[in-house]
Amino acid sequence: METATGALSRVITRLGVLLTDEYNLPKRMREEIMFLQSELESMEFALKKLSNTPTDQLNIQDKIWARDLSKLSDNIEDIIDTHMIPGKLNESSELSRIRRSIIAKIHLFQFYMIATGIRDIKIRVSEVHKRCPRYDVNLGVDKPTKPTVDPRLFSQYTMIKELVGIDETRDELIKILMGENGVPSQQGKIVSIVGFGGMGKTTLANAVYEKISAQFDCYAFVSVSQTPDLNKLFKDILYQLDRNKYDDSINETFVYEQQLINELREFLQHKRYFLVIDDIWDISVWQTIRRAFPDNDIGYIIITTTRNFGVAEEVGGAYKLKPLSLSNSQKLLYRRIFGNENKDNIEDTEKCLNKELAEVSKRILQKCGGVPLAIVTIASLLASKARNEIDWYDVYNSIGTGLSDSTDVVNMRKILSLSYYEMPSHLRTCLLYLSMFPEDYKIEKDRLIWMWIAEGFIQCENQGKSLFAIGDSYFNELMNRGMIQPIYERYTGLIYACHVHDMVHDLIRFLSSEENYTILNGVWYTSPLKLFRRLSLQYGKEDNAMDIGSLEHVRSAVVFPSAFCVMPDLQRFRVLRVLNLQDCDLSRGYSLKYLKHLFHLRYLGLCATHIAQLPKQIGNLKFLQTLDVRGNNMFSLPSTVLQLKDLMCLYIDEFTRVPNGIGSLTNLEVLSTLDITVSIDIIEELGQLMKLRVLHILLFIGWSGKLVECLSKLQNIEYLYIKTFGDNQWDFGGLDAWVAPRHLCRLDIEWPCWFSTLPARMNQSYLLDLVYLSIAVRDLGQVNLETLGRLPALRVLKLSVDPKNLGTLGGFIIGAGLFPCLVLFQFGGSIRPIVFQQGAMPRLEILNFEFCVQAARQITCNGDGPELGLGNLSSLQDVKIYLRSRGANKEEVRELEAALRHAVEIHPNLPKHQICG
Repeated sequence: METATGALSRVITRLGVLLTDEYNLPKRMREEIMFLQSELESMEFALKKLSNTPTDQLNIQDKIWARDLSKLSDNIEDIIDTHMIPGKLNESSELSRIRRSIIAKIHLFQFYMIATGIRDIKIRVSEVHKRCPRYDVNLGVDKPTKPTVDPRLFSQYTMIKELVGIDETRDELIKILMGENGVPSQQGKIVSIVGFGGMGKTTLANAVYEKISAQFDCYAFVSVSQTPDLNKLFKDILYQLDRNKYDDSINETFVYEQQLINELREFLQHKRYFLVIDDIWDISVWQTIRRAFPDNDIGYIIITTTRNFGVAEEVGGAYKLKPLSLSNSQKLLYRRIFGNENKDNIEDTEKCLNKELAEVSKRILQKCGGVPLAIVTIASLLASKARNEIDWYDVYNSIGTGLSDSTDVVNMRKILSLSYYEMPSHLRTCLLYLSMFPEDYKIEKDRLIWMWIAEGFIQCENQGKSLFAIGDSYFNELMNRGMIQPIYERYTGLIYACHVHDMVHDLIRFLSSEENYTILNGVWYTSPLKLFRRLSLQYGKEDNAMDIGSLEHVRSAVVFPSAFCVMPDLQRFRVLRVLNLQDCDLSRGYSLKYLKHLFHLRYLGLCATHIAQLPKQIGNLKFLQTLDVRGNNMFSLPSTVLQLKDLMCLYIDEFTRVPNGIGSLTNLEVLSTLDITVSIDIIEELGQLMKLRVLHILLFIGWSGKLVECLSKLQNIEYLYIKTFGDNQWDFGGLDAWVAPRHLCRLDIEWPCWFSTLPARMNQSYLLDLVYLSIAVRDLGQVNLETLGRLPALRVLKLSVDPKNLGTLGGFIIGAGLFPCLVLFQFGGSIRPIVFQQGAMPRLEILNFEFCVQAARQITCNGDGPELGLGNLSSLQDVKIYLRSRGANKEEVRELEAALRHAVEIHPNLPKHQICG
């Protein structure tokens, strides 16, 4: 019903397009369209009311009517897609008389087909109307179209990894792993955390991982899931163990499973390693994985998680995760509902509730059975309701038998479905779409939002707000409600992807099977004979491939590498809007020649598909909004790309050339990466792309001045990356005149492109959202550094300075209160050292800087060397210091190295360190 509701809304909008002057339809046809709009609006209202009611609470007549209406909305959309061929017919006076005559006949044929389609729609609407003579549906409870969500939940979501009681459980498990002294032994240790879905197994494993991983030579955290791709799993482990050694070339170097196992064994044989293998379902899978991890006399720790106690016993060291106590359950519930205040003082919190609310909250928690996921889900639902005991009792009565006496997945699904049906229909539609991705899959946020847009799930309701911005708000709402789990960038803290909890994934996969989704994951979740609209190929084998059935109604096809062998030919699709083949190898004979016939395509994902070029007929895809061809050996785009006037997102490699005229794609919001080293004219065209939010460019340093005029027009930029080429002597501060847009979030300008001084308006009153800053400044003073230190959101600062302009006396001082959010600080080129005062950079984890030995010796010493105040950096985890030895003898360098190493070694966090001269 969720998908049908969204489809009806889109159909009504698209029928309205037919009424515009562009189509110039006859009066009778326009009247029929207006009649259809009115009928469909009534149906939409009724369907929305029905969709707010769980399917198990609907009577059979309403279910049948909703099913018919769902089919009708899909059929109407198919008819419109079939007869509304994209592309405006050019009737320029310059055309020959014969060509104009041909075009006129095409127009007449289009009118005829549209008229035929409209009559077909009217017949179908009338049939549904006769089966339900009124659209007044009495079931369900009216809900506000935009239910209130406590805004504090958003800020608190990051605390889900810090569930109440997690510290005690984490420390208990660490003692089991490492003993009372908390130091890794030379003996290997394996522990398997076991518990059913929602208990917090992964959360606990991650808490231990974050706490002790720094004590090991190497470490990795990977998820297995039900149908693992072991080759990909082993490659992920290798990449995490050593990101420098195992880069993108790993896919070409290691093809077979045994190669990867041998490489892992060799790499780990003489290292103290720590691995977390999350979500093991089958003991045979574990046995294969275990072969890759050698026993050694240095020491290692392996943590696994599983829902199956038998698997845990076979793995060894079974640690059964206990449910939360009633006290901790109450703390978690109240923390999620009421925010920070009184979050751990149950008595004070209950004083804010009347007696009935306090009582019903205890009853609800009893049904949740101490399962954190169930508690968090229910809390998010209760927070959106008024503090009314009747509403809370409704929630309590809807939960069913609960989880206290049973671990049955049906009961958890019941609890999760409460929050699902509480959401507005557009959020439900977007959430169901996540069932297209495999369990435990890391779903990139931007990729997901562009797919939502392509499917038509996002309607531009707010004037002046882009579709992507609305989609981003949908993503945040789903996160706020606990339906998806965010994945943060390591240092910026920005959300770039999400996970779907196993139990939520189980729910949406179950519900999506009723919404004409088909998922091939070793087995069919819906019958291949059933008409379906969305196809997800996740796992399959050629030797057991089966007929997928009719594909002429499919709107989305998402294919994963392990199932690409059963991917149907493109000619079997007719109304496809989303085609995502990311990471599938198309070089083995799969043809894109039928791509030109996918007129309705909005999203084309060909990232890392081993293609060398796009078909010239790509210009036929007039509706295309997203084109992703990164990670291929594609040296140029065809000129026909310039016909894609609806294109909003273009991802290409930095060596891929774009045709002249890129400035005509004025709807572009994302352009990455544009090479403008080939022609300075492209800079002028770039200035025409006024909607750009994300821009990555390559240019010669000598052209940076010409770039300023262009950038000044792009006031919507949120993320700007500039990579420069050329001799450093060409740079004369060409970017100095540029004024950063107010909403800039990331600025990354690679050296050797210099600013002569700190850019204008780079201060706390203007750039409130700046999180990432990487620039080179010729002349930087103490005042400039303090100005940067007051930027309220800055988390990553990579700063290069010109040593010629710094002198050698004194040091920079970072005072208390400066850089309150900074996590990573990299300071290159400096002669002068930095002194950190008490209260400076309270969140700093990574410090990487250089200075002159002679300058450091001029700083007041405490008898052991220069007092840089490293001990004042309370969160420090990793230090790299490079000493410039010019002007100092070897003994002075050695003394300073020893003093700095001592200062790091006595730091209470025992940070990793590298100090070299």
